[in-house]
Amino acid sequence: MKLQPRSHGTFLSRSFRFLIAGILFLFWMVLMTWSALAIYYSNLPWAGLRLGLAAAFAAFSVWALWLSRQPRMPVIVIGLCLGVVAWWTTIPPSHDRPWRPEVAVMPRAFIDGDRVRLTGVRDFDYRSRNDFTVRYEEREMLLSHLTGLDFYVSYWSEGLVGHTFLSFIFDNAPPLSISIETRPEVDEGFNPLASLFKQFELIYVVGDEHDLVGVRTNHRDETVYLYHLNTSAADARRLLLVYLDRINELADRPEWYHLLSNSCTINIIRYANAAGREGRFDIRHLLNGLIDSYLYHSGRVDTMLPFDELRRRSLINEAAQAADGAPDFSQRIRAALPTALR
Repeated sequence: MKLQPRSHGTFLSRSFRFLIAGILFLFWMVLMTWSALAIYYSNLPWAGLRLGLAAAFAAFSVWALWLSRQPRMPVIVIGLCLGVVAWWTTIPPSHDRPWRPEVAVMPRAFIDGDRVRLTGVRDFDYRSRNDFTVRYEEREMLLSHLTGLDFYVSYWSEGLVGHTFLSFIFDNAPPLSISIETRPEVDEGFNPLASLFKQFELIYVVGDEHDLVGVRTNHRDETVYLYHLNTSAADARRLLLVYLDRINELADRPEWYHLLSNSCTINIIRYANAAGREGRFDIRHLLNGLIDSYLYHSGRVDTMLPFDELRRRSLINEAAQAADGAPDFSQRIRAALPTALR
């Protein structure tokens, strides 16, 4: 009878030691992996050198932490990791790179009371995904004629992750789309992992819907949904002004894109909060392929239809493909939407 408490205590002690060991192992793995990736995705000029240094760092860390048995080795590994962090924080973003033409021009806003003038508004004429006529223009608008806000969700492959952007709706001018994106260089594509390690600058692409929407539905084979938000005109104007301030800040000072902290949906939510949105963080802000479910269940889109039916009727690919090249592209992609969402 007296051995049972002792056995029970031994079991708890072993379980606690295993728990601590597991936490320490996870800590070291996260620290080592992050540091190795930061080296690989650093600003060193040669890929081979980056790969070699990252592999050497990882190999040394494994040896030092689990094979050497020397008590000072964990301190050395921490010191090396701190050195990598210090180096990584000094890597600056830049406006001076060989940009792809789709992101070569940073937009800028000039605000004079009710009047806004935007430069660098993209309105490319696409013949295919990579064959287009480059065209940037200036556009003027009146804030007093901004009446609403539309929300786009675009998928490379439908699932948990997509791309989101907004269109600001005016009663006397075409919609203005603003898409928060990476700014890739020539021959560079998007890499979600690399985006966590200062590999892409940030840009707010401002453009006509025929460009920003049409290139996705008609040339990139993306699946695109369009939702009209239950937003007052006053809130939409406040949100646009927040966007315009950020556009000018980026034009003056480059920033890094970051998938988890400085990306499309995260920034949309952040700026909506600044414009007066009330609501808490939701995991669907990160898993933005589910963001339309969040919009529906939080009452930010019309809920007269069941969600699955609303989503089915919000798919605009067929309408966009039929309207390709039409001067009334924006009207035609909205024509098949439920009446309350047009």
